[in-house]
Amino acid sequence: MVGILAYGAYLPRYRLERKVAAKAMAWMQPAPWGLGGGEKTVAGADEDAITLAVAAARNACRFRSDAAVEALFAASTTFPYAERQNAAIVREALSLSEESAAVDVTGSTRAGTAAILAAAAQVVSGASKRAVVVAADTRRAKMGSAEELLFGDGAAAMVLGSEGVLAELVGTFSLSADFPAPLRETEKKLGRSWEERWMRDEGYVSLIPKAIKGYLAQEKITADLFSAVIYPCPYPREHGVISAKLGLSADKVADPLAATVGDTGAAHPLLMLCHVLESAFPGDHILVVGYGSGVDVLHFRVTEAAASFHPAWTVEALLARKASLAPYEKAVAFRELAPVETGLRGEFQAETPLSVQWRYRRAILGLEGSRCRRCGTPQFPPQRICAISECQAVDEMEPYLFSDKTARIFSYTGDNLAFSLDPPQIYGIVDFKGGGRMMLDFTDCSLESLSVDQPVELHLRRKYHDAQRGVHTYFWKAVPIVSAQR
Repeated sequence: MVGILAYGAYLPRYRLERKVAAKAMAWMQPAPWGLGGGEKTVAGADEDAITLAVAAARNACRFRSDAAVEALFAASTTFPYAERQNAAIVREALSLSEESAAVDVTGSTRAGTAAILAAAAQVVSGASKRAVVVAADTRRAKMGSAEELLFGDGAAAMVLGSEGVLAELVGTFSLSADFPAPLRETEKKLGRSWEERWMRDEGYVSLIPKAIKGYLAQEKITADLFSAVIYPCPYPREHGVISAKLGLSADKVADPLAATVGDTGAAHPLLMLCHVLESAFPGDHILVVGYGSGVDVLHFRVTEAAASFHPAWTVEALLARKASLAPYEKAVAFRELAPVETGLRGEFQAETPLSVQWRYRRAILGLEGSRCRRCGTPQFPPQRICAISECQAVDEMEPYLFSDKTARIFSYTGDNLAFSLDPPQIYGIVDFKGGGRMMLDFTDCSLESLSVDQPVELHLRRKYHDAQRGVHTYFWKAVPIVSAQR
């Protein structure tokens, strides 16, 4: 049987209270006040769909690369590149084999469930023993729009295979529909929506029940079979209308995470599935719906093996790991929706040497260094000659991965002169368990929260965005661990 072998989510640390955004734009658009309750996740200045996808996959795989993974399906509507495969960047960051298939899945918020269907078909056909699906979105919205309050940022990952399955894929049903809301042209940052009530009534409230009823009729089952029904709908009232049309009791409808996260686009059905699986019992049946230009319906049955798996960070732990984002203008700057004075230090941007990026891609994207076979010393960047003066062995190096190693802070500093959208710029030295020392930027932290010998995790982040030349450059940063609670 084919199904889920592992799963993991990722939510950015920052939260924006919706009332803050609604109040900032109420002078021209008071209508969104009705959506001004709760908060939403916001990607940091150094985060995008690629970095979120990598974080979710590493959470699912518990920070270990897995040579048995033979395919990667990366789903998003907001990947940075239209022509340069985003899945290949994710694959490199996860240190998967170059022989692994890498596929971008995009075009609608149904991309996450579409990627699950494609990965499952890959496993069933025997083309891959294991396939990873990652879905992530960081959607922009116009200031003062309803979408600005509804959209959240997040990611989720699933490893699919046929042995040791935690949740078996029992059945599927899909319908496609050219329902043009929302829509966004390829070369535009911001989308456009038609009348909101039409989007709710003719879209979510009509298409989702139609697809679910189609699956139930196809399999000759009733909704009573399911312990949890997962479907995305960012409008609280309409979310309840859908459950009423299906005759679902409140205890069977999964938490849509609207009040705490928002709608994370292509990632949302998978994110909700991660949340449900964390507390599911063997024998539970779960129905998952992906929505966007149609509907996908996926039916999973939880197995006995589910109790033996736990992601490195649960959804609840990720929800608890948060910091308030204020003022509102900071969130706008993070999204590159308004020009910001960077000063001379932030203004200068040397051209990124793409040939160098290619040559050192394993070191840059995978944080792969080398270890001397003679003296056993890990070294970064990778070397031909051992840096230890007593050794200096030549061409006796083996690849050594730093990204999956634990590390601690040796020293740190806050720089108020260097430009940063999230000042101050914090960087310092970290020591890796097993050997190795490296200077890294720190992120997802305040200067006051740091201390020497504090443990850190390594996260791929966007180093900078060269908007003039259209280049996004990534490298690894240190994220301090404030609490051991997972």
